[in-house]
Amino acid sequence: MRTDTVPTLFYSQARKYGSRVALRRKEFGIWRDISWNEYLQNVRHVALGLISLGLKKEECVSVIGENRQEWLYADLGIQSAGGVTAGIYTTNSPQQCEYIVDHSESRFYFVEDEEQLDKALIFRQNTPKLEKIIIMDMEGLKHFQDPMVMSMEALQNLGREMDRKDPDLFERRLHEPKPEDLSVLIYTSGTTGPPKGAMLTHNNVLWTAKTCAEAFGVRDTDELLSFLPLCHIAERMFSLFIPLAHGYTVNFLEHPETIPQNMREVSPTVIFAVPRIWEKFYSAILINMSEATLFKRVCYHLATRIGAKVSQMRLDHLSVPLWRRFLFALAHFCVLRKLRDRLGLERVRVAISAAAPISPDVIRYFRGIGMNMRELYGQTEGSGPTTMHQGDDIRLGTVGKPFPGMEVELAEDGEILVRGPNVFKGYFKDPKATADTLADAWLHSGDVGVIDDEGNLKITDRKKDLIITAAGKNIAPQNIENQLKFSPYINDAVVIGDGRRYLTALIMIDEENVVKYAQDHRIPFTTFANLSQNPEVRKLIQAEVDKVNKTVARVETIKEFTVFDKRLDPEDGEVTPTMKVKRKSINETYRDVIEAMYRSG
Repeated sequence: MRTDTVPTLFYSQARKYGSRVALRRKEFGIWRDISWNEYLQNVRHVALGLISLGLKKEECVSVIGENRQEWLYADLGIQSAGGVTAGIYTTNSPQQCEYIVDHSESRFYFVEDEEQLDKALIFRQNTPKLEKIIIMDMEGLKHFQDPMVMSMEALQNLGREMDRKDPDLFERRLHEPKPEDLSVLIYTSGTTGPPKGAMLTHNNVLWTAKTCAEAFGVRDTDELLSFLPLCHIAERMFSLFIPLAHGYTVNFLEHPETIPQNMREVSPTVIFAVPRIWEKFYSAILINMSEATLFKRVCYHLATRIGAKVSQMRLDHLSVPLWRRFLFALAHFCVLRKLRDRLGLERVRVAISAAAPISPDVIRYFRGIGMNMRELYGQTEGSGPTTMHQGDDIRLGTVGKPFPGMEVELAEDGEILVRGPNVFKGYFKDPKATADTLADAWLHSGDVGVIDDEGNLKITDRKKDLIITAAGKNIAPQNIENQLKFSPYINDAVVIGDGRRYLTALIMIDEENVVKYAQDHRIPFTTFANLSQNPEVRKLIQAEVDKVNKTVARVETIKEFTVFDKRLDPEDGEVTPTMKVKRKSINETYRDVIEAMYRSG
C-alpha cells in the first residue's frame, strides 16, 4: 500500500496500530484515550462529509482552534478528501482571519467554538467564496440557527451517510493526491507585512518528518504534550507529521494556562518548546529556590554545579572521571531527579528548543540537570527544521549541522541558503515573493550566519534586523536580547540603535516574577503599568541590564532603557501570534519613547 502522502501514511499507520492509543485529551478532569481506530473513523467521516458538501481536489479549507483532537480530525479529513489545510492562529483578529480565509479561497471554515464563530460572522460577507462554517465545540450554541453554520457532528453524520452509500469512496479519494501535490498552506506570522501562504507538499512534510524522527531517535512508545499553535509548522510537525511516521502518542493541553499541571500529569518523553517556555521553566526554578530553606538552597547549588561540570566535560568530549560520575549520580538521585519530577520533565528523552533563538546558557542549564536538550533551527519555508545539534556533536552557541539530505551554504553577504527535499514549493498566489525567496534553486532564509570549521551553523541575526550604528559598527541585536531575556525578570527585549550613537532597549518585564519580587519586597502597586514604572522595579531591571553589559563589547552595551508600561499583544500588532516582536511596529508605535531615550543620553 502507498505511504507517500499524508493521507495514505495515516491510513497505513492506523491499520497497523489499531487499538493502540494515538491521542489523549483531558475532559472533566479525566484523560481520555483515543485509539488509532477511533482516530481513523473520525477522519474518515470528516473527509466524506466534506466530499458530500462538494470539496474538490486541491481546494483549501481553513481551520482555527486550540490544540485538540478535532483539529487533527479536520486537518487529516481535509487532506484525505484531496484538499489543502490552511491553519489560523486563535489570537488573530477578525480582519486577520478574513485575510487568510479570503486569500486561500476557502469554501469551508472549521472554527473551534463560539468565540471563533463570532469572528467568522463578522467578516463572512466579505468572503464571497465561503459557503460553510463548521463548529468543533457546540457549547453555548446548541440552539443557534444559521444556514451557513453547522456542527462538526452534523458534518460527520453526512460522512456516515455517504459511507453507507459508497463504502469505497474514502479509500479512492485518499489515494488521489500525489507526493508533489500540496498538503498544507502555512501562513507566516507576518512580521513585515501581510502573512504569506507557504505551500508545502506531501513530499516536503513527510520527508522532513521521517528525517526528523530518525535524527531525534523517537519511538512509538513516546509521549508528547501538544501545546504550541497547530497552525505553526513546528507544532504541526511534532503533533501530526512525526507521529504519522513513528506512531507515538500525542496528549492535548487542557488549557493554555495549565501547561505546568498538564506537563506533570503527562510526563512526556518528547518535548518541543519555544525559548520562552524554556526560559519560564528556568525562571520558575530560580524563583522557587530563592524561597527554599538554606539547606535546600545549598543542596541545589551543589547539585547544579556538579551537573554543569559533568555536562560541560561531555560537551567538550572529555572523559568524565569515575568520581565525578559518582557525584553526578548522587546529585541526580538526591536533588536533580526531584527537580525535574516537580516540572514534569523526569521522563524526557528528547528535548528540543526551536522557532526562535535561545541563550546557550539556558541549554547549558538544562543539560546540567540531566536533560539531553538541543537547539533546532529552521523556518516555515523549509518545512520546519534545517539544522540541529545531532548525537553527541553539540557546540553551544551554534544551531548544529544540517539534517542529512539538506544542504546549507552562505551567500556573499552571509545570508543562509538552504536546498533539499524539505524546501517549499513557493508562496500561494505570490510569484514575485516566490522568485525572490527561491532564487537560483536555493531557499534564501533571510537569516545571516557563519559556519565554523566543524560545519556548525551559527545564526548572527535576521538580515533585516542587523544594526549599523552612527560610527559604522555592525551589531547583531539578537544576541544581546537573548542575554537580557535570560534574566528571570525580563520577558522580552528590543534593542534599538540603527544609525544611532549608542544602543538602547525597550524591555518587557516578566509579570509573574516581578509581581512576586514586589510582594516579597513590599513594593506597592495596583496595575501592570503602575508596577512596571515603579522606581524599585526600574532598579531591579537596571541591575539585570548591568549584568549583561559586563559580558558584551563596549559598543554593544545598553546605555539607556525603557520598561514597557503595557503588555505586548498580538491584537495590537506589536507581536506575532507566536509572540515574536514586530520590530517595525514597535519602532513606529514607540517612536517618541525611543527619541526620549536618545535626548536624555
